[in-house]
Amino acid sequence: MTTTELAASFNKDPSEVTSAITVTLMLRPIGALVFGVIGDRYGRRIPLMVNLFLFTVIELASGFAQNLPTFIGLRAIYGILMGGEWGLGNSLAMETLPVESRGIFSGILQEGYAVGNLVAAMLYYAIVPNIGWRALYWISIAPAVVTIVLSYFVEETDAWKQTRLMQRSGSKRFYTIVLDMLKKHWLRCIYAVVLMAAMNFLSHGSQDLYPTFLKEQHGFSPKQATIGTVVGNLGAIVGGMFFGYISDYLGRRRTIAICTICGSCFIPLWILPNKFGQLLAGAFFMQVFVQGAWGVIPVYLSEISPEGFRTTFPGLSYQLGNLIAASASQIEATMGEKNPLPELRDGKKVPNYGRVQGILIGIIYCCVFVLIIIGREERGKQFVHKHDDGDGIDNDNVDGLSEK
Repeated sequence: MTTTELAASFNKDPSEVTSAITVTLMLRPIGALVFGVIGDRYGRRIPLMVNLFLFTVIELASGFAQNLPTFIGLRAIYGILMGGEWGLGNSLAMETLPVESRGIFSGILQEGYAVGNLVAAMLYYAIVPNIGWRALYWISIAPAVVTIVLSYFVEETDAWKQTRLMQRSGSKRFYTIVLDMLKKHWLRCIYAVVLMAAMNFLSHGSQDLYPTFLKEQHGFSPKQATIGTVVGNLGAIVGGMFFGYISDYLGRRRTIAICTICGSCFIPLWILPNKFGQLLAGAFFMQVFVQGAWGVIPVYLSEISPEGFRTTFPGLSYQLGNLIAASASQIEATMGEKNPLPELRDGKKVPNYGRVQGILIGIIYCCVFVLIIIGREERGKQFVHKHDDGDGIDNDNVDGLSEK
């Protein structure tokens, strides 16, 4: 949101400033791996608090950056911290919640992303024109500070305590346990990364270029494009929470499959109309089903995670998938410009972003459908095993790797 302001402040082109976004996205998998291993080894709560504390420090420092290289360096560190936060927060939430409530809270957790987009947009229009871009970075530490305080009062999860106890009772070192997990579950790890690549293509492919599609292909104003983004985010919030809740009854895989089928049906309404109101309806329902599928992802990844790796497995697969899909909007923009509409506007060719978006999202919906159908279903999986011989150790799961 602050690309234009940063470019003016640092006397650079916007394309140079956006390299900070690229660096942030590229380094997220490193954070997921580092903080994932720490979280699985030492617990979720304290590493999450440390992560968010560093998060606030870097975010504050970003607002004081005096040149672009400094800003990019800070955002590189920010990307590592950003990548680590999701896995820690997701595992802490999923292991703390009752089994019967995981679905609805999975949707709420994931759609914090959409709520954050809306809040950021409102803060941007309220703060940046009046105070400047630096204040936006300083004020935006508030959610992280609140989360640090809340995390202080949250106990470590019983699932982690039990898994750690079992690991300590064995003779294997942690790195040996990690290697054993990879040998035993390598196919599941690959599956999760491929699934998350498809899911991230679905979200980025349906969101990132859509405001440009509204402005460049249809000639709507920036204000109207912003309204389109807001309406899409509202659909995302509705879809994420509703389908997250429904997944507790229909199952995770079936719910995601339903979202892919229904979402495919709304592709024409999403890209074909010329009237603004009809396109808004398409944006709303498209995000209902895109983020409806996403609302199930936090709980689904947690439930299919190998025992003892419920921070590393979801977080790293999510961020690696995000890295693979980072080019989604660039692919759409390039293909749309190479295949323009037949008519000219003001003597210039008009990129056909709509057709490219429709084809890409249709293909990705099919890929997600196939991937989720062949995947595992472990709805209601117990993270804390109650079978023991009186010493508090699950003897059927002594190395923390076998599954119930």
